[in-house]
Amino acid sequence: MDEATQFSYHEFRTLGGCLRGVNDIPKRFYLTCNPGGIGHQWVKRLFVDRDFHRSKTNPEEDENPKDYLFIPATIDDNTALLNSPGGKAYKMMLSSLPEKIRQAHRYGDWNALSGAYFSEFRRDRHVCEPFQINSNWLRYRAFDYGLDCFALLWFAVAPDGRCYVYREFTGSNMIVTEAAQKTLELTLPNENIMNTFSPPDIWNRQKDTGKSMAELFYLNGVSITKANNNRVQGHIQLKQMLSDMGDGKPGLIIFNTCKELINSLEIIQADETNPNDCAKQPHELTHVIDAARYFCISRVLLKEEKPAKVVYDDDEKDERDYDDAMTGGDLDASYLGI
Repeated sequence: MDEATQFSYHEFRTLGGCLRGVNDIPKRFYLTCNPGGIGHQWVKRLFVDRDFHRSKTNPEEDENPKDYLFIPATIDDNTALLNSPGGKAYKMMLSSLPEKIRQAHRYGDWNALSGAYFSEFRRDRHVCEPFQINSNWLRYRAFDYGLDCFALLWFAVAPDGRCYVYREFTGSNMIVTEAAQKTLELTLPNENIMNTFSPPDIWNRQKDTGKSMAELFYLNGVSITKANNNRVQGHIQLKQMLSDMGDGKPGLIIFNTCKELINSLEIIQADETNPNDCAKQPHELTHVIDAARYFCISRVLLKEEKPAKVVYDDDEKDERDYDDAMTGGDLDASYLGI
């Protein structure tokens, strides 16, 4: 059995739903874990910080503080292990771990590994009430697509360059045609969308049909642009846009109706093996962040020198890449009009 922190909050709730019966025996289960992992935040929130959600419309969904009890323990409490032949060596191994991991695993410090990847994000700075967006502001969309989650964001860019996320949608088990239809359905007739940035993997042609999912979006009325898929560069650019623009306000502000994006930015952790990147788990947080990443990295593409034009002889076959010929090549700043 894995530690509790290896499960997402949704999986934890699913396990809790299995606690049922008609006798008087208390229905409970016990969790053991160390700090860290994809479930670090929900375990810390419920058991350590005791920060319970109690503002839901349906009171049956409220988290009851009486349901949660935290019993802290370190290796010093495990006398059986300490008195065993390998106990001393194990304790020395824990003490030799890197600083943050040592504080967490040797001393049980739940704050040592609790820093969110987007540490710049604060609700009081980055979240605002919805307002009427000026019709002359440039607008964009960006999405991440998969059957497990289709995450779609709408962006508006003010004349000073500040960006606003003003709408979001997430849905599961949606085929491409349904995702495209939902995109058009939720985009108002007077919204002039300049570009819709998409993950590059949907441009791969399927073996059975020879078509790509990108083509299916096109055929269903949604024109899309391939985004750069550099995770580290994209996430760092998202962090940059969350920082101050020099006037005391961040470069990216989110309407408070975009709850999925707000929640994901707030709690997603750094990757345990690469601190420059954010975690790839849990998946229910990453899709909407990937959509934001595609927009942010596409906003800052530098003007690249165009390669010299290749001139083919009259009798020579044009051997340009099919995707380049059909889509105009890789994305650059010219798509943004800058």
